[in-house]
Amino acid sequence: MNILIRWCALLILQFFAVTVAAEDAINIGYQTGIEPAKLAIANAEYEKLTNSKINWRRFDNGAEVVRAIASGDIDIGNVGSSVVATAVTRRLPIETFLIAAQLGESEALIVRNNAGINSPQDLIGKTIAVPFVSTSHYSLLTALKHWNVDQSKVKVINLRASEIAAAWQRGDIDAAFVWEPSLGRIKETGKVLATSNDLAQWGAPSFDLWISRKDFAQKQAKFLADFARVSIENYQHFRNDPKQFVADANKINQIAKVTGAKPDDIQTLLLGDFYPVQNEQINLLSVAVSKALLDTATFLKSQGQLDSVLSDYSAYVNPEYVRQTSK
Repeated sequence: MNILIRWCALLILQFFAVTVAAEDAINIGYQTGIEPAKLAIANAEYEKLTNSKINWRRFDNGAEVVRAIASGDIDIGNVGSSVVATAVTRRLPIETFLIAAQLGESEALIVRNNAGINSPQDLIGKTIAVPFVSTSHYSLLTALKHWNVDQSKVKVINLRASEIAAAWQRGDIDAAFVWEPSLGRIKETGKVLATSNDLAQWGAPSFDLWISRKDFAQKQAKFLADFARVSIENYQHFRNDPKQFVADANKINQIAKVTGAKPDDIQTLLLGDFYPVQNEQINLLSVAVSKALLDTATFLKSQGQLDSVLSDYSAYVNPEYVRQTSK
């Protein structure tokens, strides 16, 4: 039984061990990925529209978010599509209700300037860090396969996103596939070899998603719809004039405060991802996200990361909450 299977089994046990209790606050976990709705967290827009008390918790990776949802510590979580694919393949009762972003430039494989890596084949014999069971992990494995680089000839190590910058500084690693704030820090002495946008062009798109436990979603459908409304309004505001948005120092600084990323990096990354508005959300949640989960799980199974794949992932993706934002 490999590490991934043990991890998924633990999630299932934790989930069914939860005793649901009434709480005054809604607990939400988010990650440090850069997207326009982080501004809504900083401005307490979610609290204002939902008229709810919200406890926000920042997490370092999606695996930690899913563990917190499974244990009942949080009700809603922000995770990458590869984490969702892994969790629902193991039948964790969660559902995706909103897309935070289709990833483009916000996750990337950075290689050290002095590591002698000028092409994908130069990765052979090198050490690459990535948070396991993450969209970056899936993207890295997919990139290696696309480049016909034998994974057994590359040393891929598991590091938390927050640990990667320090390992880079010490010279422990030659490359890393990661997101902000570590991404901006290692780019200072490295160069981009591939981004999530490249992976999407190769037929392996990845998404940053919002998920909820199904029991919470059934009881709090209006909250999820209102949460989606706030997020989409911020995406629309950004889409109306992206250049003006990133030129607003106050907005950028507020996002930096929430995520820990550098303001200069935020401007670039905001322009590099795609943030779907209502109709686009409905279309993607109706077909593309389920397909991406299936494709991701299929690939992970081929790499020995999963034992099986579901025939259909649509039961774990629900566009209804986004539809309700127009009511």
